Amino acid sequence: MKKITCSAIALACGLAASAAHAQTSVQIYGIVDSGIAHMTNVNAAGDSVTKMPSLTSSFPSRIGFRGTEDLGGGLQAFFVLENGFAMDVGTIGQGNRLFGRQAAVGLKGSWGALSLGRQLNMTYLAGLKTDVLGPHLFAIGSIDPYLPNARSDNSIAYMGNFNGFTIGATWSLGRDASAAGGPAATNCAGEVAGNARACRQYTGLFGYETKEWGLNTSYDRMYGNTGAAGGLTSSANTDIRTTVNGFVMLGATKIGGGVIDRETNAATGRTDSDLYYLGVSHPIGAVTIDAQVARRDTKDSSADVNMIVARVTYNFSKRTAVYGSAGRMDNKGNSAVALDAGGTVGAGMAQNGLMVGLRHTF
Repeated sequence: MKKITCSAIALACGLAASAAHAQTSVQIYGIVDSGIAHMTNVNAAGDSVTKMPSLTSSFPSRIGFRGTEDLGGGLQAFFVLENGFAMDVGTIGQGNRLFGRQAAVGLKGSWGALSLGRQLNMTYLAGLKTDVLGPHLFAIGSIDPYLPNARSDNSIAYMGNFNGFTIGATWSLGRDASAAGGPAATNCAGEVAGNARACRQYTGLFGYETKEWGLNTSYDRMYGNTGAAGGLTSSANTDIRTTVNGFVMLGATKIGGGVIDRETNAATGRTDSDLYYLGVSHPIGAVTIDAQVARRDTKDSSADVNMIVARVTYNFSKRTAVYGSAGRMDNKGNSAVALDAGGTVGAGMAQNGLMVGLRHTF
């Protein structure tokens, strides 16, 4: 009898362990992507340079871990830890953070998902399906580096989808704790006693989407504090972006575009600009052709920029691809926006760029 009881207990424990294993899923994933770029007019002397980009190529390189656990009743726990790194020298990105791209834990169900940590905010998510080039080396992220780096430290996030309608929001108690270099590192840690607005940030999104078309709008307000980058050196300073984005599918062809209105109230003064973008993506067998035009119109200033980019990608498989890109950035007035993200250009000069690269996902 004792043997039968022990066997039954062992069997029950084994079944429980199997059930727990079946209800839990953990995945390791990533992208390794690098290329060679040739850029003109990288300085006032009009010199050119050939280089291997560090910030991104066609997609930023990364390695991530994500998992879910079924808690029953339609409720799941989930987490995501995602590291970004530079392929040219192998260093960690996003202000030298170990999991600088994402680090979040949350719960999700039919009511949506609620999560805590360093997270992609609604400005980032609003452009995902409308920016056909994405976080490419030559793209709208070159004009506004915040767009492909729109993440918030110390944030609470909600996202829900109800019959095609999407509602999302983030609230950050301190939007960026890193003082290291890079467009996302703005040295505004927040969580300051006695100053409820210091480095706070909130973003919101509302949209509707089908397989054929989608439209959304987002709002992003960030506050500054002593030492913060971008001239936001006081909690009275703000940087506000409002976006309207959309896409339509014409068979296999996608057309996507939008406008980003930006208003800054910084220690250096007030600025107002609109960034317009429109792109098309069309697959032909294993080849995908993408093209995009963009313009930043800065109010009460001649410092405007125009960009045009084309990219061709050949997919060896679902995981491996080679690509080539060509683009041009025209700077007006004293504008000095480089075509390649994180690059340099002589003030008021046009810049041409060519790039070839290789990407593998896992």
